[in-house]
Amino acid sequence: MRRREPLPGLRLDTLRLDKRHFNALDLSRLLAACAVLFWHYQHFFVPPVNHQFHVDRSVVSPFYHQLAWLFDYGHVAVQYFWAVSGFVFAHVYLADSGARGRFWLARVARLWPLHLLTLVLVALMQAAYNGINGTEFIYHQQTVKHFLLSLGLAHYWGWQGDQSFNGPSWSLSTEILAYAAFWVLLPGLRRAPLVLGLAAAVLALGLFFGGFPNKPVLTCIGYFFGGAAVYGAALRGKPGPVVYAALSSALAGLAVWLGMVRHSSDAATLAGTFAALLAMLAIDTADRTDRLGAARHLGDASYGIYLWHFPLQLALVLVVDATLGSRAIAGQPGFLVFFVSLSIAAGFASHRWFERPAQRWVLKLAGQRRAAAA
Repeated sequence: MRRREPLPGLRLDTLRLDKRHFNALDLSRLLAACAVLFWHYQHFFVPPVNHQFHVDRSVVSPFYHQLAWLFDYGHVAVQYFWAVSGFVFAHVYLADSGARGRFWLARVARLWPLHLLTLVLVALMQAAYNGINGTEFIYHQQTVKHFLLSLGLAHYWGWQGDQSFNGPSWSLSTEILAYAAFWVLLPGLRRAPLVLGLAAAVLALGLFFGGFPNKPVLTCIGYFFGGAAVYGAALRGKPGPVVYAALSSALAGLAVWLGMVRHSSDAATLAGTFAALLAMLAIDTADRTDRLGAARHLGDASYGIYLWHFPLQLALVLVVDATLGSRAIAGQPGFLVFFVSLSIAAGFASHRWFERPAQRWVLKLAGQRRAAAA
């Protein structure tokens, strides 16, 4: 039986936008995951060393001059993921009276099985790479402590030496803390989603820009609640595509000015992230007949692409090193196309044949346990 939260005097139907699916937003999640692939492509050119190694991306990356922004700034897609998550969580959970009761089970069922699988696979392949080369590939914190922290998705909360095992999962670890803050603040967010969401975002990002420690956690929480605040503003004003487009253009211009004139990459990333989010909302609100419906499920592959691309990269490095003895092939355009295509295919396959079945299994197991306890 679905447990409902007592919400006296609050109409939940006012807390959800009329548009049920944000198709452009879903498509943008897929594109953001692909942007990270280009940023991490430089890993192929890192030799077996036990320290940070600088790669001149402009020299070694195929299609660099055509895709320079992706190779140099693809990592900012992580901040975009956080902002989109805040918007989507507000859309899904604010109007759900039973959200707090099943929130964590839903999060564990969705995220943890693939995280566990890729964590174990990377640990095994890193052991093989270390046995051959005497050091780890890219991420050198391959210790029992970091493995145990990774098991609980606590491996980037401030206790870590650096990124470890399936390195890109660091952003997932910080997002768990944003989820926790959202769960705690959910009753208040229902009362004042714009005010409370904006306050949480300003506080976290203010601490970040003020130089407080544990910056990855602060930025994650800030961007996440920034996305929730955007949803709160949309609930209040219900802006149309013209308003969204105008705000997006203004923020994009601000991002360019901050980056090129003020040379503040963090501030430029903040403005650019929300410019992109508002641009997607402009497209979605303009699409009143759901012509972009085909893009609805494309974003489902983004989680798989994000978590699979480093294990695939490590596997390719092991194969290339063993068969060719040189990674010069990574400088060929065809290899870049192959890696990106393989990662995208893995994301879609993973969602269909592993993530969804594993999610159903976890939810079914939890239901059986509750029934047995009852």
